[in-house]
Amino acid sequence: MKAFNKSVILYSTILIVAMGLHSCSNSKAEKETKEEISTVNAFLLQQEPLSDTLTIAGELLAFQQVDLYAKMNSFVRQLTVDVGSKVNKGQLLAVMDAPEMNAQQDVVSSRMQSQEAIYMASKATYDRLLETSKTPGTISQNDLEQAEARKNADYGQLQASKAMLRESKNNRSYLEIRAPFSGVITSRNVSQGAFVGVGAGAVPLFTLQEQDKLRLIIQVPESNAGAIQLGQRVDFTVRSIPEQIFTSKAARLSGALDNRLRAQRIEMDVINKDNNLLPGMIPEVQLVLQASTKNTFVVPQSALLRSSQGTFIIKVEKGKTIWVPVQTGISSGDRISIFSSLSLQDTLISNATEEIRNGAVMKGQLKIVQ
Repeated sequence: MKAFNKSVILYSTILIVAMGLHSCSNSKAEKETKEEISTVNAFLLQQEPLSDTLTIAGELLAFQQVDLYAKMNSFVRQLTVDVGSKVNKGQLLAVMDAPEMNAQQDVVSSRMQSQEAIYMASKATYDRLLETSKTPGTISQNDLEQAEARKNADYGQLQASKAMLRESKNNRSYLEIRAPFSGVITSRNVSQGAFVGVGAGAVPLFTLQEQDKLRLIIQVPESNAGAIQLGQRVDFTVRSIPEQIFTSKAARLSGALDNRLRAQRIEMDVINKDNNLLPGMIPEVQLVLQASTKNTFVVPQSALLRSSQGTFIIKVEKGKTIWVPVQTGISSGDRISIFSSLSLQDTLISNATEEIRNGAVMKGQLKIVQ
């Protein structure tokens, strides 16, 4: 009987302890479901300009570059320049030789002279008949018209011969290779006496580059493509002169993204009168990225909540916390631009953490800090 009473007492004690623990557990869970936020710092959302510096590798190219080819099958008679030669526009670079062209021009010239003689004879005949026809009944109208037609036909043949002679002389001018613009000869691929041809597989005689003015080419990533404007200043350095900072301005924007790089091509014009810079150099470019103030908000980095679900800003509205998804733009120090459905003067938590749950009721004091 005593053993039975002890068992009842022990069972009752265990039951009471279990109920107590269950009650504590329920009380703790209820407490956790109600987000209690003590005094927290917040700020009012504002728009402001924000800039950052993007360092990117570029490429220097000649402002103009051309490969100069022979204009017809010929031999190199004379080369007047070599690699490194500075030339002016229109300067003679090479003289070619095509012996068959001399014979062709002689044939065309002789043909023109013959046609000219035929025309002069037919013209003289027509002029005599015309003068004679002034006496009534001496020359029939038909004979006069035939003489005139013959004269006109011979005149047409003469003009065609003259055109062929001009063409032959123009072709001879093709034997002189001249510079299309001022620049530097950076490559010579033939020697005197070499045969050069035209068409597929032809080898250029020279490569000419304009180096007094260069193109600086950069590829700006998609995320920053809209932050570069025409006329914007661009600074860059090169490895050969690391202590010198060169300056240029954005001159041309492609207005489209490269399908492979997903970047926008931007070109700058670089004056290079001292020839300190060479085409082919890879400069390090410093771009100041300017964020647009239109529909662009700037917040502290600490206000961003980065979680596995995305990036959020915690907004306080009507006493509750709301996680608002945002996209980030450029940053500078502890400030970053964001894009979202927020509005000016929205109240945002300064130090966002996952402990501040979405939809939680604010309990406590909210301190606005600017």
